[in-house]
Amino acid sequence: MIRDGYVARWLGRDFEAAPGADGEIRLYAPGPTDGFEELRPGRFRRIVPASEVEELRYVRTTCRWRGERFVIVGEHETWLRVEYAGGRAPVAESLGLDRVDQGIWQAWAPASEIEDVREEFV
Repeated sequence: MIRDGYVARWLGRDFEAAPGADGEIRLYAPGPTDGFEELRPGRFRRIVPASEVEELRYVRTTCRWRGERFVIVGEHETWLRVEYAGGRAPVAESLGLDRVDQGIWQAWAPASEIEDVREEFV
């Protein structure tokens, strides 16, 4: 599973999360969970005060492709959308990456070519 976003520990369990400017944390679960409301099939939410959350961290999935470090930002079938994490435009250009914004380079990479996949907590 490719993760890129907040994770909150609440009552000893980890949930996908979204902190709000209102001091509350939105917790998300993929299946029915006690106290969670169904938003749509496969998506359940519960809003809790930030003070009830044991830990809030940002997690992203990184990898190595063509010898360089990338962050995995998406997936489709057997392809992964990767974003270059090296910060060097000449390297990004030599890899044939698409420039999507100033300093942001991405590409679709075959999942079979991806190495050293790991989750990093920021």
